[in-house]
Amino acid sequence: MIHALQARGIQVGFVARGGVLRHLAVEDESTTIAPLHHAPWAPWEVPAGAPPHQSWLAGDFLAAPMGPGPDGLHGLPANGDWLVVPAGSGTLRAVLEGAVLGATVVKELSVSDDHPFVYQRHLFIGGNGSLPVSNHAMIAVPNGARLSFSRKRWWETLAEPLETTGGRSKLAYPRRAEDAAEFPAADGGTVNLHRYPWGEAHEDFVAGVEDPASRLGWTAVVRPAEGDLVLSLRNPRALPLTMLWHSNGGRDYAPWNGRHRGCLGVEEGAVLHVLGLSSREDPDPLTAAGQPALVTLDPQGTVEVRHILGAIRWPSGQSVAGVMLDGDLLTVTGDWGAERKVPIREGWLGLAADRTAAPLRLDWDL
Repeated sequence: MIHALQARGIQVGFVARGGVLRHLAVEDESTTIAPLHHAPWAPWEVPAGAPPHQSWLAGDFLAAPMGPGPDGLHGLPANGDWLVVPAGSGTLRAVLEGAVLGATVVKELSVSDDHPFVYQRHLFIGGNGSLPVSNHAMIAVPNGARLSFSRKRWWETLAEPLETTGGRSKLAYPRRAEDAAEFPAADGGTVNLHRYPWGEAHEDFVAGVEDPASRLGWTAVVRPAEGDLVLSLRNPRALPLTMLWHSNGGRDYAPWNGRHRGCLGVEEGAVLHVLGLSSREDPDPLTAAGQPALVTLDPQGTVEVRHILGAIRWPSGQSVAGVMLDGDLLTVTGDWGAERKVPIREGWLGLAADRTAAPLRLDWDL
């Protein structure tokens, strides 16, 4: 069952199994933009023993913990069930059935008239410990894309390639590089992470570490053939990493079978272990710079993770040179002068506040 959420100019579809933001459709300049990726297989094609979320792999979901965990890859939020509960107009609220490190997890999706964004927050109420957390958005880029980012300290791959026997990874692992346009490849050359695709039939994962001076964390995915632009926005003081999953025909086993192509994961989070070299350092360079390496729960309170995902028309196809928040307007600028100004909730990301939420009033029984 798909739970619908809409406002003027935007429609969202939510599926409770796996907590998936499955559909996002933005009406902008008389055009419908539907940027989210959906895997090309049916649920019965997924082998027994695979992570449950592979049966419905699509859209955007919460990974907590991101990576391996006791409840399967990407944790109970990605593989379990969510209970949709009453919420106000323009908001969809769901509660995870089961706990994460003892925390109750609440998901909220909200939309506003004429805003091309879905506003997301995940609240961890209580619990004890720290864990890697990220949004796991998947963008459909069947015709290629141009990527731009807020300022990064460096880019880094995992400790080991994603695929070595059942497929192919083509970046060098583990490696670090400051220039995303010249990231080391396994064959001794370099690739340009500002482009998708940059290779044939590969499965790769690389993370960018935010500059601590950044006020707004952003990722812009321009889809020139579609004439649009996908934006992922975050508070870099809460989520210091932008992680790119390049899934482009690099897995040869079921259910992937070489057909999972044109998928770009844009995963914003606090996930130290994806840094194959930096995670081995003591102290690690995130902690040393005052950036959160993980999300730390509060046994007596609520911790929240916020994220904004949206799309706008961008017929010029220009790469994005800048994204600036000024009050309730977001200005996107192209590298050859294109510009769009779109409405946004100025305070949503809490850029002037810390990442500990005020207590959430619960008007329903958990």
